[in-house]
This record gives sequence, structure tokens and C-alpha cells, in this order.
Amino acid sequence: MTHTTTDQPARGANGAVVPVLAFAGIVVAVMQTLLVPVIKDLPQLLGTEPSNATWVLTSTLLSGAVATPIMGRLGDLYGKRRMLIFSLAVMVVGALISALTSDLLTMIAGRTLQGFAMGAIPLGIGLMRDMLPREKLPSAMALMSSSIGVGGGLALPAAALVAQHADWHALFYGAAGLGVVAILLTLFVVPESSARAAGTFDVLGAIGLSAGLVLFLLPITKGSDWGWTSGTTLGLFAASAAVLLLWGVMELRIKAPLVDLRTTARPAVLFTNLASIMVGVSFYVVSLVLPQLLQLPKATGYGLGQSMVTAGLLVAPLGLTMMLTAPVYARLSAKYGPKTTLILGMLIIGIGYGAGIGLMSAAWQSLVISVVLGAGIGLAYSSLPALIVGAVPASETGAANGLNTLMRSIGTSVSSAVIGMVLANTANTVGGVAVPTMHGFRVSFLIATGAVAVGLVLALMLPRRSAPAAEAAQHTQLRASSDEDAALAHAEEVLRGFRGRVLDAAGLPVARAKVTLIDRRGRQAGATLSGADGTYALAVPAEGAYVLAAKAAGHGPLASSASHTGAAHAVDLDLSLPGETVNA
Repeated sequence: MTHTTTDQPARGANGAVVPVLAFAGIVVAVMQTLLVPVIKDLPQLLGTEPSNATWVLTSTLLSGAVATPIMGRLGDLYGKRRMLIFSLAVMVVGALISALTSDLLTMIAGRTLQGFAMGAIPLGIGLMRDMLPREKLPSAMALMSSSIGVGGGLALPAAALVAQHADWHALFYGAAGLGVVAILLTLFVVPESSARAAGTFDVLGAIGLSAGLVLFLLPITKGSDWGWTSGTTLGLFAASAAVLLLWGVMELRIKAPLVDLRTTARPAVLFTNLASIMVGVSFYVVSLVLPQLLQLPKATGYGLGQSMVTAGLLVAPLGLTMMLTAPVYARLSAKYGPKTTLILGMLIIGIGYGAGIGLMSAAWQSLVISVVLGAGIGLAYSSLPALIVGAVPASETGAANGLNTLMRSIGTSVSSAVIGMVLANTANTVGGVAVPTMHGFRVSFLIATGAVAVGLVLALMLPRRSAPAAEAAQHTQLRASSDEDAALAHAEEVLRGFRGRVLDAAGLPVARAKVTLIDRRGRQAGATLSGADGTYALAVPAEGAYVLAAKAAGHGPLASSASHTGAAHAVDLDLSLPGETVNA
């Protein structure tokens, strides 16, 4: 696959870009848990059977899973900001459709459009990678990645409050309003990235992946209703396997696939994506168990008898802690690397669920569980995009993070199906109503603990690299805009070269200045663009004499001679000065 970038420089990112993108991520994540407070009332509200009402949630899940890799690839090709705004606009339309109807089919259509916005998460991560200096990127990506959990956690008490005191359709009006705010903020604050992937959109690949995902996720979400051994369930699983196998063969044969499976097969990407499934499983278990435990009446002997709003407030620290974990992750990752922070996050999640098995007898204990799990899930979620970004070229960031977000969605889907089945099979029937039992809650926490253990093993299998090497690899990947640049970035790890800053007449850094390395025969030996902070780094293929040439819009060109003797050399390029000889 070939990649390219546009020649137009991107507008500089200001300090508001990160919170605006994170806000957009939180808004789209709200769609996943928006109806949780009224889920038990949906059959009555929509005038349908419970099995039909579940499609209101299933449709959002399916469309979100399909949209994430597709929107990521479209963003790589045509502009991440453009596709982010499109995703949010589709969500707003879907929310307004749902707000204006109580008809089941129309509601499902609106909810399907709302789920489409999940593609905003990988698009936001891709924009951050393209615009931010490397020292700000880890915490920014951590916040964006965690926005999935933050939005889901904060939506529970807010949606419960609205549902308890207003017509339930107000939930959708509120979601549409948040979507409009996110669109306006993105239009006025977030610049478009100039990074582009070459080629065209793989329409057949998108159709094949969508069909395979729907055929796989549909029996997962409806297996409890249809029966796990029914012909429909098993037939859909078999059809999914066949479609995805054919899709994979097709993707390997075309030049510009929707998903670069060769890149996906790299150990760093493969084990990160597999670990993401386990993190998704563990995240959703607490969202399914604690609200039910808190709202069950005390007459059951184990229910905590809390109102809908109070239950939401007690679970909300899950999302808040995830958000506050982002800066902590940045410090830990800078020192130890994202692999270590992922392992640490998994360990904390395991401790939270293990201790939670015995902490289900009081409301304050639910608060403790939420905080501990929020810290662990926050660290784990924050590590995932950094691991992906460090393993793929810049022009594949959107598609690669879209696939990683999909893996998390698959994890939450599996979690929903398995935990739903466990709670249903262990429930007691009281007055014709199935009531979850404490045994079911504890088994659910054990399943989450097991998923975390599997995720921990997968995290330990990630390729080992030291923290300084990880930082260098991430830095060079941030600057890579094509396969050739990625090769130079790899060479920099093996044989150090020139690095420094490009400065203007006032001594201020010059962003996106082109720095070219020319060998003694006058041939180009390497090229790069300076970052937002003016820094550049160039690998050197061999020792000897070179010329470093720099130019930028509004500045005169500069050529400086430099010799390389096998060690790293710092050479600052001052565009206000004439060319001069530098002895290095």
C-alpha cells in the first residue's frame, strides 16, 4: 500500500483542540448507554414484545461496530475532520428521528444512525496524532480513548434524572443538542489534517466487512432469545466465518484495502487488538451488574434499594476516574511505556473485580468498586491507541484505530450476551418477574476477572521494547507520512543521525519546514517535516559528509554542511542565517 500527504500545511492546533475532540468522543459514547435507565420499560413505551424492544439497543451496537473501521479509512483518505463532522451530523439526525417517534421500526432506524457516530473516536485519535507535538500526544490520546467509558459512565445518572422527571423522548432531544454543540466546536476549533492515504475507498471491502460483522454480532446479541444451539444462531455464526474468510482473502489481494491485514498481523497490533476485546468485556460487566444490584429492593435480602438516579450517581465515578486517569497514564507511559501501563491497568481491573465479589452489601462499596475499576480501565483504554499508533504508518492511523475500537465493541457485545445469559439463568421468578440473584452477580464478576486474566496474558505477549526506544519509535512514527518515511524512521533506531530544531529570525520554532538530507554526490538521502515545536529527526544511511537543506513558507532556504561519524548529532537550522559549515 502507498501513502501520501497533501502539500498544504495544516493550521496549527490550539489548546482547545484536545478538549473539543474529547467532548465529541464523550457525546457519541453517550449513545451506547442512553436508554439503560428505561430499558425495562421499552416494551411498554414502544407497544411491543420485549424481544423486539431489544433491537433498539442492538441496532446501535451493530451500526457502531460497522462504522468504526469504515469511517477511520474514509478519514485517512478524505480528511479526518470532515468525516468526524459527518459522523456527528448523522448522529444528530438519528437522535431527532428517535425523539419524534414511539414507533418501533422508526425508533430502530434512528438508533441505527446514532450508533454510526462511534467512528468519531478513531477519527479524533487520528487528528491528534497528525496535529499535536509528541510530548502532548500520549495524554491527549489517553483522554480520547477513555471518552468511550467516560461518556457511558456519565450518561447513566444524567439519563436516569431525565427519565425520572420528564418524558423519555427528552433523552434524544438532549443528545441531538449535544451533537450540534460538538459539530460547532469542531468547525470553529479543530483544523483539518493534511495527512492523506493514497488510493480509493474499498467499497467491496466495506460491504464484506459490514456483512461479516452483522452476521457475527447478531447471534451474539440475540443468542439468548433464539437459543445458543438453534439453527438460526449456529447458521449465522457459520455464515459470518465464511464471509469474513472470503473478505480477508480479497483484502490481501488488492492494493488499497479497507484494512491492511498484513499490518494487523504484526504482533504489536494483533495482541493489542486481542487484549482490547478483553478490556471491552471487563468494562461492560460493571455497567450491567452494579445498576441492577443498587436498584433491587431490600426485600430481596441483597438488593440495595436505591433510586434510579442514585444508582447512576454511584456508578458515575467509573467514567470520572477514567477521565482523571489520562494525565497519570501520560506520566507512567513516558517512563515505562504503554505496554507496562496496559499490564498495570489489567492488574488493577482484576483486583477491582476480585475484591468486588465480596463488596456487594452496601451502596458505598459500589462506589469503591466504580473508582477502582475506573482507574484500571482508564489506564488500559489509554494504552491501546498509543500501542496502535506506535506500530502503524501515520496514513493508516484512522483505519487502525477504527479496527481497535471495533475490537472493544466486540468485547462489550460478547460481555452483554454472556452476562445477560448468566443473570437470566440464575434469576429467581417472583410474581412472574425474573429477579437477578446475588449468585448471578458474583458469577458475572468472576467472568470479568477471567477475561482480565486472558487480557493480561495477551498484554505480556506484546513485543518488549525499552521506554526510550518506545519513545523514539513513537516520535519517528509521528513524523512518518509514507512507507519510505516509515523505513527511514526504522533506520533511525539502528543508526542515529541528525536531529535538532528549525528556527526563524526571532529564534522561534518553525513548524512544517521541509528538511532534506543530501549526500556528497548531491542525491537526496532523506527528508522530513519539522514538528509543531520545530523539531526534526533524520536517519543517516552511512557515515560521511552531508548537507542539511531547510526551507519553509515565508522564509529563505538554508543549506548547512555537516559530517556524521556514527553518533547522534544535534544541528539547529536557523532560517534567518546564510548557509554555514557545521563541524559535527
